[in-house]
Amino acid sequence: MTDIPTVELPNEEMRDAAFARHLRLTKPTGALGRLEPLSAWVAAVQGTCPPRQFSQPTVVVFAGDHGVARTARTSAYPPEVTAQMVLNFVSGGAAVNVFARQANATVRVVDISVDADANYVSDIAPSVVEHRIRRGSGSIDRDDALTIDEAQQSFDLGRRIADEEIDRGADILIPGDMGIGNTTPAATLIGLLTNLDAAKVTGLGTGIDDAAWMRKCAAVRDAMRRGRPHIAEPLMLLATVGGADFAAMTGFILQAAIRRTPVILDGTISGACAMVADRMDYRAKQWWVAGHQSTEPAHRAALHHLDLEPILDYELRLGEGTGAVLALPILQAAIAILAEMATFDEAGVSDRDV
Repeated sequence: MTDIPTVELPNEEMRDAAFARHLRLTKPTGALGRLEPLSAWVAAVQGTCPPRQFSQPTVVVFAGDHGVARTARTSAYPPEVTAQMVLNFVSGGAAVNVFARQANATVRVVDISVDADANYVSDIAPSVVEHRIRRGSGSIDRDDALTIDEAQQSFDLGRRIADEEIDRGADILIPGDMGIGNTTPAATLIGLLTNLDAAKVTGLGTGIDDAAWMRKCAAVRDAMRRGRPHIAEPLMLLATVGGADFAAMTGFILQAAIRRTPVILDGTISGACAMVADRMDYRAKQWWVAGHQSTEPAHRAALHHLDLEPILDYELRLGEGTGAVLALPILQAAIAILAEMATFDEAGVSDRDV
């Protein structure tokens, strides 16, 4: 693995300043609950108090297919849906596009490893496929997802994408995912890194029935057996039981932390990638906040392991970055309170007696 810069920590003086300012605002101490530490987190990652509103929130959807969906039949939908959904993202018709418009965020989709001929989107959005690593990832219950070189290329690509978006002005990043079968490698990675059995981390994904769930459990179990020797080698782990889209997303969120740019994590896929990135640099998670809690059991395990408390719990399991984008207005509200609410002195309101 190539050397990567060390992640610097957010500004703790600004975090303390944010909490101190909350004590002077016209409200009882702690009355705004979790909005207060959220606003302090923004002050810390921005290095200023009061913090600024995010001006260019950016979602990047990493699209890729996984051979296990076809060989082990672990999804309720056929693999062809991934390419079809990429077209839907491009045309602005997916759920994440709708939520992003509401939150004034932009959406970019990148085909990392979709199992389709590259010309499926070349006529309308050629940039989507220009960095593709490979066509589909291997079936991780029996084969490696990638070669180690492909894993490195994918990881480096994710870092470059983060750099591109930050250099264009993005001040908060959201990783989204699209890939039929991607909750199987996610469960595998999270199961390995939390030391939980396959049945504890395998969920219903796209809404599979009991028979498909049992097949999925078996696939996760077999993949975990194959990946266990590489727990201490993050990139090799991604090559063995992850996928090109996972490696790219891992590089993306790690590079965001390196570039001192905050991230709103989404669901199970970004949770798995966050756990791998955390193994690469434990400081990176200080730059991330959990947008929501997915219904997938693996996601709950990942957030517990990372000590991240989700902003929302709306029983979502869609992916795409949808839960993270839904959390964005709450984060913006937390910023507004700290920046715009009057202090006791400014409002001429009496503070508490004690």
